[in-house]
Amino acid sequence: MPTPPLAFACDDVVQTRKPHPCGGDTWRIVRLGAEIGLRCTTCGRKVLLPRAELERRMRRFVVRGSANP
Repeated sequence: MPTPPLAFACDDVVQTRKPHPCGGDTWRIVRLGAEIGLRCTTCGRKVLLPRAELERRMRRFVVRGSANP
């Protein structure tokens, strides 16, 4: 039985398994859609990741943002 997708919201802060080259491992979600937009909280770099890849790379939620879509 497949697991249901995680519920992401804008302004959630997530921790990833591997750190970014700048040394930070926390990312703020800035865009939701087919791909999820993330901004590194350390250096400000923006990246887009498919939802499945983010779920695989994510370790935990640090801060939950607003529940508004």
